[in-house]
Amino acid sequence: MKDESVIRDERTTMVENASYRLAYQVVTLGLLAIIGFRAWVWGETNWDLFGLVFLGGVVTTVYQAWQRALTPGWLRVAALIAILAAAVAVLMVLVRAL
Repeated sequence: MKDESVIRDERTTMVENASYRLAYQVVTLGLLAIIGFRAWVWGETNWDLFGLVFLGGVVTTVYQAWQRALTPGWLRVAALIAILAAAVAVLMVLVRAL
């Protein structure tokens, strides 16, 4: 048996991909928090920052579709998230108008 260690294997790739996923979530949620704070407290529009969040989601979805990695129920989940996001946006507008 060799005494050399394995430089890269499937576990290493899995751990790296999991860390990229966590980093993406931190950046995305951080941007959304900044967008919400600036819009709610300072009354600014943040379409440029929101565009980055949206574009990041589009890029990952297109890549996964291209690689045929999307699950059969992904459209249902995406539609549910879009509906919930729209409902939260409407509630925020109504609360702000009061």
